[in-house]
Amino acid sequence: MNWISEWALPKIKTLFGAPREVPDNLWRKCPACEQMIFHRDLERNLHICPQCGHHMRIGARQRFDYTLDEGWQRIELPKAPADPLRFRDQRRYGDRLREAQAKAGQEDAVVVAHGAIEGNRVVAAAFEFSFMGGSMGAGVGEALVTAARLAVLQDAPLIVFTASGGARMQEGAISLMQMPRTVIATRMVKEAGLPFIVVLSDPTTGGVTASFAMLGDIQIAEPGAMIGFAGARVIEQTVREKLPEGFQRAEYLLEHGILDMVVKRGEMRATLARLIGLLRLPERMPALAEPMSRPALPAPAEPEGAGPAA
Repeated sequence: MNWISEWALPKIKTLFGAPREVPDNLWRKCPACEQMIFHRDLERNLHICPQCGHHMRIGARQRFDYTLDEGWQRIELPKAPADPLRFRDQRRYGDRLREAQAKAGQEDAVVVAHGAIEGNRVVAAAFEFSFMGGSMGAGVGEALVTAARLAVLQDAPLIVFTASGGARMQEGAISLMQMPRTVIATRMVKEAGLPFIVVLSDPTTGGVTASFAMLGDIQIAEPGAMIGFAGARVIEQTVREKLPEGFQRAEYLLEHGILDMVVKRGEMRATLARLIGLLRLPERMPALAEPMSRPALPAPAEPEGAGPAA
């Protein structure tokens, strides 16, 4: 009889208790500086690396929690056709879609909510990049049209947080048709006299960049966000020239007039509240919009010694 395994080990296990399972997601490595960050410290810092300031990608619900006031409400969106083209490559598109829906807990790559930012009522739409790369299909187009209609109905600004790889190839021409649909949605908001603000996060590329994402009244981006249409290697092979370093990053686009500002995630909430207040100021103070009456000028004095005209 082996007394160590039969008697000693059970006594030790009873004394110290069963070993606890340690989750494997307690630490995250920064993709920029490769610093290991404890998950609670990362959450407190809004998923920004405390070492180098790199802004990590976050989900749509986290975006709303960080930006909107407490009590924001998610909007139920119309359902789009699940697999309009019966597309299949290595797997059926319907199977990929159902897997993404189960993993993300939402129907498609965009979440729409209404709430407030520091008391300013807003309608917001946010892309979920983990849902098939935030690709834009019929469901995304329907979500943005719904968000625009809701903004007009509630007389509220529309804010869209983008994070997308572009059009969804599994929907073919149907996904390309969402580009003009989303442009029309932005026109609905602007024709109603409401602000349309776009916040571009990493990455924003393809058909999203080529449509509504560049039509905001104010264009904001997070630091270091990659923003462009095609990939850098494709562009270099097309124009056969060496492109500048970081030419698709937010800071480069700001220097060349494509963006209005680059705002850190921790300052985004206050910045959006300030912009909404400025853009809606004429409605709050209509007297400032009225033309001021010009004071009457005194009549010119006649020169001395001048007699009556003949």
